[in-house]
Amino acid sequence: MLMISRSDIGRVRQVNEDSMLIGKLNNDIHFAIVADGMGGHQAGDVASQLAVEAFRKIISQHEELEQLTVEDGKRIVKTAIRQANEDIYLLASKMEQYHNMGTTIVAALIWKDQVVIGHVGDSRAYFISEQEVQRLTDDHSLVNVLIQTGQITEEEAEHHPRKNVLTRAIGTDNQVEIDIASYQWGDKPYLLLCSDGLSNRVTEQQFIEVLNQEVSLETKADQLIQHALESGGEDNITLVLCMKDTTIREEETQ
Repeated sequence: MLMISRSDIGRVRQVNEDSMLIGKLNNDIHFAIVADGMGGHQAGDVASQLAVEAFRKIISQHEELEQLTVEDGKRIVKTAIRQANEDIYLLASKMEQYHNMGTTIVAALIWKDQVVIGHVGDSRAYFISEQEVQRLTDDHSLVNVLIQTGQITEEEAEHHPRKNVLTRAIGTDNQVEIDIASYQWGDKPYLLLCSDGLSNRVTEQQFIEVLNQEVSLETKADQLIQHALESGGEDNITLVLCMKDTTIREEETQ
């Protein structure tokens, strides 16, 4: 599997409060995380970095694990996200300048044909094929609640004045509810994790068009970032793009 990560500050923000991490354990388990921080005085930057570091710390404790079941994967991801929540909440409780800081998280643990996704907030995960985009996460946001209760449409949500209000985040409370799900990767070529700076500005049709091109994975990732910038780039933009081995083309392995 190939994995590429990209992050851009965007055209408006003064600080990039997004963080991301990709890696691989010795036992051929891959992992990825995207965190979108929030809070004044660069607290969002601190929160997202703490989340990534907590995730890395927990994952690294399983470096020598020889076999991994789906339940093992879910437990590891949930433990890592809980650790992130504890670390951020503790620091915010001790230091006034970090009060109320928090972050979203979307994280993946990938091995063989299994994918475990854990998330809190509105950063997203997708499977993408040549003709379809399958969203794997459900936004923990106010507008999503309004959509689900029939108070607004998805079209109205795009321009809602409280679009960025989260109903759940990492680090803002001492306990957090974490969504965990497992998937068979199957025949879908791509797995994408991203912050809302990408998903709010790049359409699903653009995802398909970019990823169907006969260009390298690096170029595809760069083009997705560029689409978000050209659509306004008001927010930080971060993604992790993963491609299955079976879709690797010659120009991407040289």
